[in-house]
Amino acid sequence: MNKQSDALANKKGIKGVQSRQFVRATADNPQICKASGELVKKLKKQKRENHFLLFLDNQKIIKDAIAQGAKPIMALATSADLLADITPSSTCEQYLTTIDVISALSDVKTPRGVVVMLEYTQFSNFVENPKIPKGDFLVLDGIQDPGNAGTLIRSALAAGEECVFILDGVSPTNPKLIRSSAGAIFNIPVYSLSRADFVKLAVKNNLKLAMTDMDGENVFDFKPTSPIGIVVGNEGQGVSDEIEKISSIKLTIPMKKGIESLNAGVSGSVVMFEIASKRS
Repeated sequence: MNKQSDALANKKGIKGVQSRQFVRATADNPQICKASGELVKKLKKQKRENHFLLFLDNQKIIKDAIAQGAKPIMALATSADLLADITPSSTCEQYLTTIDVISALSDVKTPRGVVVMLEYTQFSNFVENPKIPKGDFLVLDGIQDPGNAGTLIRSALAAGEECVFILDGVSPTNPKLIRSSAGAIFNIPVYSLSRADFVKLAVKNNLKLAMTDMDGENVFDFKPTSPIGIVVGNEGQGVSDEIEKISSIKLTIPMKKGIESLNAGVSGSVVMFEIASKRS
């Protein structure tokens, strides 16, 4: 690597990246070189620990992320054509490598031959830079499954929610969450913060929250009169005591006898779209 790339690697905490491990993808140097296990280990560590870095392996989602302000840092692909397609005007480090390296950094069983590491600062500290919603919003209270979280974020965007709060839950940079959201996460503000911090902000700003409850009002009869935060609780434990305490609205989704509950992604989506329909 050159001095510029070494500095970038060190800045991001990715040390030990040597020129023998990757080959820059240029017309006069099309050779493919296998990355060392040590380098892959370092990149995977960054993937786990750095919440401002995204590791994306889907071309469409990569393009969506870049279009919404994500900054490519490093692109790896099995062909120069793939690199040109995903980062046509980028000045990030771009390298040809093997499918084995792509597989080691990807979370899918059959990767498409590309992984891009991007810096995305939208998931900033809400407590330090609060933007109190003026319209309906979604609150994910302890949601741990990235598939559920991604589905709910996608539904939130489609239903017109203003933003999404993730409280003590899955990281918004989780690759499966991003895939499940089909890129929607880059088109709606998503804030990750502690449950305790959210409770303080909600109480201070008099945010109205609605949660689902078996004894609540039928959601199809409910008529919203002001902006609402729609709460979806943890898959196993439901809404936490702290959030239930400040939720002034309890809603229920009528279901066939014998069915006790719905998947978190389904129930949250039903409530969001039903309330949105009352707004139009």
